[in-house]
Amino acid sequence: MKTIKGPGLFLAQFASDEAPFSSLPGIARWAAEMGFVAVQIPTWDRRLFDLQLAAESQTYCDDVKGMLADAGVEISELSTHSQGQMVAVHPAYDPLYDSGVPREVRGNPAARQAWAENQLMMAARASRRLGLNAHVTFSGSLAWPYLYPYPQRPAGLIETAFDELARRWRPILDAFEEAGVDLCYEIHPGEDLFDGATFEMFLERVDNHPRCNILYDPSHFLLQQLDYLEYIDIYHQRIKMFHVKDAEFNPTGRQGVYSGYQPWINRAGRFRSVGDGQVDFMGIFSKLAAYDFEGWAVLEWECCLKHWEDGAREGAAFIADHIIRVTDRAFDDFVATDVDQAANRRLLGLDR
Repeated sequence: MKTIKGPGLFLAQFASDEAPFSSLPGIARWAAEMGFVAVQIPTWDRRLFDLQLAAESQTYCDDVKGMLADAGVEISELSTHSQGQMVAVHPAYDPLYDSGVPREVRGNPAARQAWAENQLMMAARASRRLGLNAHVTFSGSLAWPYLYPYPQRPAGLIETAFDELARRWRPILDAFEEAGVDLCYEIHPGEDLFDGATFEMFLERVDNHPRCNILYDPSHFLLQQLDYLEYIDIYHQRIKMFHVKDAEFNPTGRQGVYSGYQPWINRAGRFRSVGDGQVDFMGIFSKLAAYDFEGWAVLEWECCLKHWEDGAREGAAFIADHIIRVTDRAFDDFVATDVDQAANRRLLGLDR
């Protein structure tokens, strides 16, 4: 068995225009002070990271790694959540997504898609230069607006959506194969890959591509009321990344899973700082250890109540306390005996 690495910190929710959170050296030193030993870097935030330069320059990548080492952390993975989401955009979301892309591709869905695909290609090369073995992204969503429609969906609609989703992602997956890096989709409501069934639909269409893998985040499964522990049993061979994020689900007579368009503070299902919610992390860390998960335990902080700095500090300690240093021996080794085939046959009554 292998001991999970960590604690790591996803920087996306902590970056800002204020020091020390406005630069990678500053936020890395802060993360180390909080107790983290690795950072997961959002590649869309130019305050922290230059994705194009990282894809092209080994010197830049070596400088980034050296600077982080001086701060007391390393890179766990890179993230292209924002870019990956734009590989597949339903027209209903065009106005919302245009705010997150360069001006020259706004209002042009084909150009936006090409830009997003190129971002993923660069992320594969950058990950290879940095010596990383996994990368996280979103799948995008063509079918999500039809999740719970009335009138009912026309026959073949979902199949067509997933056929197209796979067509768009296949060249990107091949690029990650060439780079030797696992591409991990965060399984997330709002994306077309939001549970086990949808992941399987996609996986089949990319011919069980070896680089098509999963970032496991139990908070999204608890809010869907999905068995997040059995999910590990089913998909552990594809789980290559892990976000440690908590949530709670407290249905009432007024709202349930869909939460009635309420703000986060009033939702039946809401994200909480790790340790404050309902996720069984002891069960999760135990299962991942038993299945030889080789990756990082990375805190993603999202909470509608607690201050972010307290969430980070407590989260680092929480992860450190839950990582299981796996045993190198069986607990009953002290009564073990050598193999004696003749004795075994006598015990079984085979040589009477």
